[in-house]
Amino acid sequence: MKKIYILFLAITTSILLLSSCNNEWEDEQYEQLVSFKAPPNTEGVNWTYVRYKADGKVTFNLPLIVSGSTPNTQDRTVRIGLDLDTLAIMNREQFGHRQELFYQLLEQNHYSMPESITIPAGQSQVNIPIEFSLADIDEVEKWVLPLQILDNPGGNYQINPHKHYKRAMLRIMPFNAYSGTYNAAQFRIILEGNASTPLTAAQQRAYVVDDETIFFYAGTRDVDYLDRKYYKVFLRFTDEQIDIQKKKLEIWSDNAANNKFEVGSEQAYYILDEDMDPTRPFLKRKYITLSLSYKFEDYTSVPGLRLQYETTGTMAMQRNLNTLIPDEDQQIQW
Repeated sequence: MKKIYILFLAITTSILLLSSCNNEWEDEQYEQLVSFKAPPNTEGVNWTYVRYKADGKVTFNLPLIVSGSTPNTQDRTVRIGLDLDTLAIMNREQFGHRQELFYQLLEQNHYSMPESITIPAGQSQVNIPIEFSLADIDEVEKWVLPLQILDNPGGNYQINPHKHYKRAMLRIMPFNAYSGTYNAAQFRIILEGNASTPLTAAQQRAYVVDDETIFFYAGTRDVDYLDRKYYKVFLRFTDEQIDIQKKKLEIWSDNAANNKFEVGSEQAYYILDEDMDPTRPFLKRKYITLSLSYKFEDYTSVPGLRLQYETTGTMAMQRNLNTLIPDEDQQIQW
């Protein structure tokens, strides 16, 4: 009798356990929250590369997602707006009172975007089309488009409370075939009277002027110098052949009357080359090598004193392109 009772109890327990089980993985495991997909870097911004076009607008698609372990259950019309408060706070935290270094709000004539966008039921991501027009933008300033997801009075979506998900601080970076970060370890910067101990800058960032022109800052200057706008060095890439590999570079400054800019005696040139990665056959590698020399005077660092510099050497950049991606603008692996 005791054995029969134990068997009955075991069967009853099994039935109860089976009846209490369900396919829990089919249920939503998390909250369905709306977020941007624009992770910030250590400075709090997301570098957003936009192809430069002199004669038209360029559309950048910013992903907007609904989180969760199951598909989105309803149509959600999400409102989007500027986030000027976060931009102001970020500037104060990063740069204090040095306003020349502040990130600047992208002027309204350089972009357009919808005020809201609908994520249809059954979809967990849509792209917000932002049209940029950057033909005449001055890259001396650090332009940012600060966006946020706005509250919905109707209540058909919830905003992700994480600050890096409900905001997108887009650092707008136009690019052309020659812009980007160059290795400048082989480029010497010589202060007058100190030829034996030349200076070097590990990198030089080149900014877009137009399709065939870039600029960078003279000497060791970069975007964090307050006086950077007085020391722009422009390079135009021409089709004029010097030899089978080299093509002519044109160099000038827009402030030569003050910084006494002079082009060096040797002809400046550039070399373009490319190959395919041996271990990743889908990856194309493009190489740009610049050879140039110039002189300039630093007239702003020390009041009443002009420091003369002479520069010479080479700079090089490698750009990797994923050829599996059909859109050339998206191929570049920044």
